[in-house]
Amino acid sequence: MKAVIVSVVLAVAIALASAGETIENPILGYHIKTGIPNANRIKAAEESGVQQRIIGGHITDISEIPYQAGLVIQILVIFTSICGGSVISNNLILTAAHCYDDGTLTAQSITVVLGSNTLFSGGNRITNTDIVMHPDWTPSTVENDIAVIRIPAVTFSDVIQPIGLPAAADADNLFINQFGIGSGWGLTSDGGSITQDQRLSSVFLRVKTNEQCRETFGDFVHDSNLCVCARNGRNVCSGDSGGPLALTAGGRTFVIGVTSYGAAAGCESGYPSAFARVTSYLSWINSFL
Repeated sequence: MKAVIVSVVLAVAIALASAGETIENPILGYHIKTGIPNANRIKAAEESGVQQRIIGGHITDISEIPYQAGLVIQILVIFTSICGGSVISNNLILTAAHCYDDGTLTAQSITVVLGSNTLFSGGNRITNTDIVMHPDWTPSTVENDIAVIRIPAVTFSDVIQPIGLPAAADADNLFINQFGIGSGWGLTSDGGSITQDQRLSSVFLRVKTNEQCRETFGDFVHDSNLCVCARNGRNVCSGDSGGPLALTAGGRTFVIGVTSYGAAAGCESGYPSAFARVTSYLSWINSFL
């Protein structure tokens, strides 16, 4: 059975490599190309005590961003992938739809990790299959890349806290030139080598116009996306998918983006990254609260 599954995954990987010559879909095959390799790399790093961090960012304690969730994703029984998410209530996690269905593979189950600096050990760990993707999630166009995971109610603490949603008054706010905090367990470099610093990390990112993202990603950028610029090697990267872009304004911190994708040229290339724009989905998200 294992040999059959491996053969299927290899066939999909070969197909994706061939398609890559003409198709630049930034999330298609996320699990094979990014999630599974990074999960293996991060688990090995955790077990050996070696650490790495988000591109250009700094190591962050979970108590600084207690709304951060980690996702350990089971694929085809024998494979593990990873993503991030945001705690938005005591029983709801906000994440990217491609973390569940990347257009080629679908998760069997997801373990939500709360209150932990590491992904594969520690914290409050909840495994379930109650994932709801946006009804209009379309992998071929990367449109509506947002999902929620329903979990049994958790008790809040110093390391597990919800992050707010944008206020109704911000529904049309594009947040241009404002700085948000992106966070996750993603790679530190395009080569993915392990350095001496693997825990939760964060980075400040400036929101830019969607036109700037369209210069890189073309028709994959929609009005329901939010674009951030990468400067001086600072960006979200492989493995940060589904994680939050958080903004502090008016005395409160709230999530304005869900990490969707970056450039095929790499996280250190200076190209922008795209998020699902939370204000575009407030009604849908609130229907679960």
